[in-house]
Amino acid sequence: MEIKIKSIHFDATEKLEQFITKKVEKLVKHYEEIALVEVTLKVVKPETAMNKEAGIKLVVPQRGDLFASKVADTFEEAVDLVVDALKKQLEKLDKGK
Repeated sequence: MEIKIKSIHFDATEKLEQFITKKVEKLVKHYEEIALVEVTLKVVKPETAMNKEAGIKLVVPQRGDLFASKVADTFEEAVDLVVDALKKQLEKLDKGK
């Protein structure tokens, strides 16, 4: 599984990238056929609370792509919310086999 992390208009810290990689790798436990994970991080304007957006796209061969996006106070919190949403999508996908 390949993981691509793209931060728009800012540089993600190595710590943040490690956090994201660790969280995303857990998705493979739910569905082993994930080929590619594209993570997009951006700060939503204006500069207020709840302005960190994380979007994650999962490329699953022969099953279609899955996507979820969430906004939270921190990128870590947004990534947690997105991973939870994707776990639910993967469970539905798994049941539909």
